Parts: sequence; structure tokens; C-alpha cells
Amino acid sequence: MIAFLASAAANPPPSESTQQAVGYPSLFLLVSLGALVPVVPTGAIVSSAAVVAFHQTDPFALLGVFCVAAFAALLGDVGLYLLGLRGVRSRGGSRWLRRLQDRVDEHTLDTAQRRLDEHGAAVLVLSRLLPGGRIPVMVACLMSQMPLRRFVRGDVAACLAWAATYQLIGILGGSLFPEPWQGVALAVALTFTIASAPAILKRLRRP
Repeated sequence: MIAFLASAAANPPPSESTQQAVGYPSLFLLVSLGALVPVVPTGAIVSSAAVVAFHQTDPFALLGVFCVAAFAALLGDVGLYLLGLRGVRSRGGSRWLRRLQDRVDEHTLDTAQRRLDEHGAAVLVLSRLLPGGRIPVMVACLMSQMPLRRFVRGDVAACLAWAATYQLIGILGGSLFPEPWQGVALAVALTFTIASAPAILKRLRRP
């Protein structure tokens, strides 16, 4: 998707409607897949799509990117939560639940559980914005068996805030450079820097 957006930015197709017809479904599929399988750089994808939309003449292009990204993230989160919830309610657990638990160490899970106890479903918003924060909070919600309806209510706000944040990064990249591909490169660099910041800080803090 990022390669496609960079190519589209460097060599714009003759029709913006054709570009959107390809870009929006691709954005939806990759963001929803990234929510289910947390290895896809969804933030970079949304920011890159926002750069391309920023340079289009369609005044609703950015709104389209925002709505598609937020809705795809919500569907992916709800799907992953449902898979984990089935494991919690099953005596033998499930493969999805074990995969989620394996991605969270005990200290991080305790911190997420404490924040969940203090702030309730509102902590989902912060977990979506902090790199690496989504899965620990989701596992904490699963361990406390938060009802699906309550999880969805909190996750709607979280996905809207997440989509807006990464779209703003894309708009920033698009506004700083005359060529869309330059903005895509900056947006990707910024999102990967943000995503890797916790790991870098953790290494620096080690004695």
C-alpha cells in the first residue's frame, strides 16, 4: 500500500476517481488487517494516504481517508476482541488469546490493568495513540471480561482519535513539500520514528 501510494504520488494517474477507487479499498483492507494482525504499519499507511489526498482537488478526499481508516480500525479491533473474548470464555482458551497474551509482559499488563481500573474504557483512546499500547490494554479488557458493547463504545473514540492523529501527520507532510512523494516519505519516516520510540527509550534506560 505504501509503495502504491508513493508511486501514485510520484506519477499521478489521469483520473482521481480511479485512484480513489483503488486507494480506499486498499486502505480499508490493510488497516483492518493491521488491527487483526498487529505487524502491518497502519499508521504509516494512513499518513501516506492523507498526503496523497491532500494533493488532490477533491475537497472530500481527506474526509474519505479519515472515515475509511477509522471504520477499518474499529472493525479490526472489534474482530480481534471477539476472537479473544471467545478464548476467555472457553475452558481451553484459544489460539488468538494466547497470541495476544504472548505479546504482553507481566509488568506491562499490570500497568494496563491498573489504568483500566482507574479510567475505564476511556483508556482505550490513550492506548490507540501510544505506540505498543493497544494490545496490552485490549488484553487487560479481555482479562476483566469487559462486555463487548462497552469495549465498542470506548474503541469508537479511540479509532477516531487515532485516524485523526495520523491523518494530521500526513497533512503536515503534504503541506511541507510541493511533490506528494516527498510528503509520503516524510510521513512514513515520522510514523516509523514514533512507532520505534518506546523500544529506543527502553534500550537507553537499561543499565
